[in-house]
Amino acid sequence: MSRNRVEIAAGVFVLAGIAAIAWALERVVADEFPRGDTYEVRAQFSNVGGLKAGSPVLIAGVNVGRVDSIALDDKFAAIVRLRVRQDLRLSTDTIASIRTSGLIGEKFVALSPGGDEGTLKPGGLITDTESAIDLESLISRFAFGNVDGAKGKTVK
Repeated sequence: MSRNRVEIAAGVFVLAGIAAIAWALERVVADEFPRGDTYEVRAQFSNVGGLKAGSPVLIAGVNVGRVDSIALDDKFAAIVRLRVRQDLRLSTDTIASIRTSGLIGEKFVALSPGGDEGTLKPGGLITDTESAIDLESLISRFAFGNVDGAKGKTVK
């Protein structure tokens, strides 16, 4: 009879562990992908540098949306479609930047709302953007002494 009790206790322990993992996973997903209605805005970048669909969109470090898709336009610029929370009213002078969490972490889009009274309409285009920093080319410039490649000067 005591063997059955041990097996039942082990089963309850395993079920409690699975329930705890499911609860933690739900909390992470809830923080990662905002719930509720969203609308689309677009941002035009010259270089997305590893940004992917599904990457987070943050304002002041708070997750407010996600990257829906990335495509090229007819002028070979990257158009990033963002889904942001419906309750946000982004001003027309909002700045979109591609950032990295940590030194080599995941890419995300950081939005910096401006002070303009006009707001972006759904489907609106953010043209004031900061593209991703190409870390490899930056490191190679420092490694080979050419930090001002456009002017051809070297630092000694």
